[in-house]
Amino acid sequence: MIKVGIVGATGYTGAELLRLLAVHPEAEVTVITSRSEQGKPVADLYPSLRGIVELAFSLPDVDQLAQCDVVFFATPHGVAQSMVAGILERGVKVIDLSADFRIRDVPTWESWYGQTHGAPELIPQAVYGLPELNREAIASASLIACPGCYPTSVQLGFLPLMEAGCIDLNDLIANSASGVSGAGRQASISALHTEVSDSFKAYAASGHRHLPEIVQGLNDMALSGKGSADAPVNLTFVPHLLPINRGIHSTLYATLTDLTVDVQALFEARYAGEPFVDVMPAGSHPQTNSVRGSNVCRIAVHRPNGGAKVVVLVVEDNLTKGASGQGIQCMNIICGLAENAGLAAPALLP
Repeated sequence: MIKVGIVGATGYTGAELLRLLAVHPEAEVTVITSRSEQGKPVADLYPSLRGIVELAFSLPDVDQLAQCDVVFFATPHGVAQSMVAGILERGVKVIDLSADFRIRDVPTWESWYGQTHGAPELIPQAVYGLPELNREAIASASLIACPGCYPTSVQLGFLPLMEAGCIDLNDLIANSASGVSGAGRQASISALHTEVSDSFKAYAASGHRHLPEIVQGLNDMALSGKGSADAPVNLTFVPHLLPINRGIHSTLYATLTDLTVDVQALFEARYAGEPFVDVMPAGSHPQTNSVRGSNVCRIAVHRPNGGAKVVVLVVEDNLTKGASGQGIQCMNIICGLAENAGLAAPALLP
């Protein structure tokens, strides 16, 4: 059995890791840390795990975590930077669900996250954990930077078009909407039921922290694709808050430069054999409740009126494929397991 440690398991992504790993056939959680909940049984904080997880929270300790095969960080940005080096030195694989190692340009990261990066020397060895793009690199990695929830949906939606080099890179638009769990578990007026329920709004329209991560990924795709990538990708990204607990819906817009391309066939061919990407039949409109609690990303592609505009609809669970499930998918790849191990359960409907 693979011994797994989780640092910072008191938030929603940590709880999702515990839920998924509890039924993983080849993994066992042996260490769960939390400074605020030290000594408290996990089941006291999450009654859903009574009789399933018998561990108690402990203080983060590198020596204890070094006894694991894989350590997940489900912490706010800035935390993993201070501990990862000591764990990697002990030969342990690290999968970071935070933003600490996603952005390769350190000044860009520091500008968007408002602090000095504590371990810039580790950034070059971090592999971006999007399996549909970086599966081979993930297999041999020691440090995984797990993508953000919005970046996962936007990049998977644009990926076939970027690789085919058939769209105008200067005019990409992503309108994405997330459930309230995307804001984390901390108390916040803006996340109160009475503030969110029966309402819908955009936020961070002038600039969201996930924007540089998405643009970095799209630029990488453009450089590896068939088209010209002389200029950086120009993306307009506007996130929205949905009055639901979990789920992301991204609506992506691009302009074709090759009107002969069959976009439906393009997406079906690109994602053929991918265990967690479902390209829906032409004319479909995927719903967030079709992926709730699952690691599946569902995509539908449209060409309104048969014109030059392409509209891509993407849904995922922000806590699963957008965070913890994708982290476990990366763990499975690193450890040579079936990629869907522990992740095969269908979505929760209704």
